[in-house]
Amino acid sequence: MKKKYVVITLLLLVVIAVGLWLFLFNRNTGIEKDGVFSTYTSTSAACNCEENWFPHEQTPPPAEGDGSPFDSKSTTNCIFHQWSWQKFLWLTKPLPSGNPLFLDSLTVVSPEMERVNPQLGLKLVLSSYNQAGPEGVLVSNPKVNPGQSVGDTVFYSIHINNTFMDKAVLAAAYINSGKTPYSNLETFPVGSLELKVSWINTDAIAKEKRADYFTTKAAVKNKSGQYVIKTMALLGMHVVGLVKNHPEFIWATFEHKDMAPVYDWKNNNATAATEKLLYEKGKTSGLQAITWDTITKKPFTQNKAFVLYEYGVPKVLGTDKFMETSQSEPANFDNIDTINKCVTGKLKDVFRNYFYNGSIWLDTDGLSPEQQAKTIVTNKISSVVPGALARGSSNLANITMETYTQTFKDSIHEINAGNLVNCFTCHQSKNFDKKRGDGRSPLYLSHVFESYLVITKPKLLSKTNVKTNRIEETKTLKLKQFDEFVRDNK
Repeated sequence: MKKKYVVITLLLLVVIAVGLWLFLFNRNTGIEKDGVFSTYTSTSAACNCEENWFPHEQTPPPAEGDGSPFDSKSTTNCIFHQWSWQKFLWLTKPLPSGNPLFLDSLTVVSPEMERVNPQLGLKLVLSSYNQAGPEGVLVSNPKVNPGQSVGDTVFYSIHINNTFMDKAVLAAAYINSGKTPYSNLETFPVGSLELKVSWINTDAIAKEKRADYFTTKAAVKNKSGQYVIKTMALLGMHVVGLVKNHPEFIWATFEHKDMAPVYDWKNNNATAATEKLLYEKGKTSGLQAITWDTITKKPFTQNKAFVLYEYGVPKVLGTDKFMETSQSEPANFDNIDTINKCVTGKLKDVFRNYFYNGSIWLDTDGLSPEQQAKTIVTNKISSVVPGALARGSSNLANITMETYTQTFKDSIHEINAGNLVNCFTCHQSKNFDKKRGDGRSPLYLSHVFESYLVITKPKLLSKTNVKTNRIEETKTLKLKQFDEFVRDNK
């Protein structure tokens, strides 16, 4: 009898060992379904949030380096969405000071990466209101509040961590001194982080909805050039972070819920039954409301800003079908939707009113670090045609930051997979400083770094107003580069 029990025990141990091996094999290698890798053997597995992210006060930072989910030859679509949400939760976790982590722990900088000094005793200082590209200005719908005749302007702040800043300062010094060639394969280190955040005066928001926004005091520059203290509401946030094997960064974006309608591609219009923060109630069709008129300095149709694609996932006009791109759908769309519902169901604070609108990255699976860097500088990384390297939301944009650059086409009928617009359309490895030639580097994906590189290059001008001249130079260079991108996508 004893031998019988020993044999049974050994068989059970073998079964357990084999089962454990199979689990670890599937977890590390993943399986592929519809072009999206999944670590789950069940096709019904969902992309959910994790229990240890909650409560919000205790959200840990996501793993990003050695031993992280990105430390693998094959990755899953889901881990990028999980990183995005966890990173946002960690950045917005409340600290004992009462501020979210990003306001206390990151450095506020200008678009040229100069430190922004506190004003009126406040660290959050807001003076920038021009969007990227044609420098459009987003103004709220005044009809949200009865009696209001004009809307309020959306402002922007940029926040970076020390990992990003230290590398940027060192790399710029080496490039400007000639120690590092202008064309190079340098990359930012794992953990580098850059945020862009959009804000609006709480007076622009309907009184009954103000409690649904995160608000804080800020020093805001007025039309007279003076700083005044205002209570500002957070509208949106770009979270751009670097993880192992992805020197192109993960570009994720978040928005407050229900600020504007999503375009209905089946019926070819955008509609709202009530007044929204960025959209007057009613219906509009076509692209006039999200196209900036560089002559009048206003959108062609005012107060009708809408979201071109939900979660940045493009659809075919006249249908509910997803467009065929380099990212398989609806798997990616469903993952974003599932994780949004998971987080909203568990969050208890004001940030449950914000949602994840998607992210974009590159397929670098199985590549060495050098191959990853070369991939960035030798490919059109913004391409999302079938077979291209881009993954995630093919037409990623934030309604509060890329309102007028969600597409470069003049007609909605002209949009196709070959001219979709996303973060990589403008954030490319090609430099915008033509005086130095056609330089390329993964570092130039960051416009903050590129602008810093320009304003810190050897000064050929007189010392008078050098700083002002250099800042204006970077703006001119960026606009020229943007015009090239528009021409390429027309």
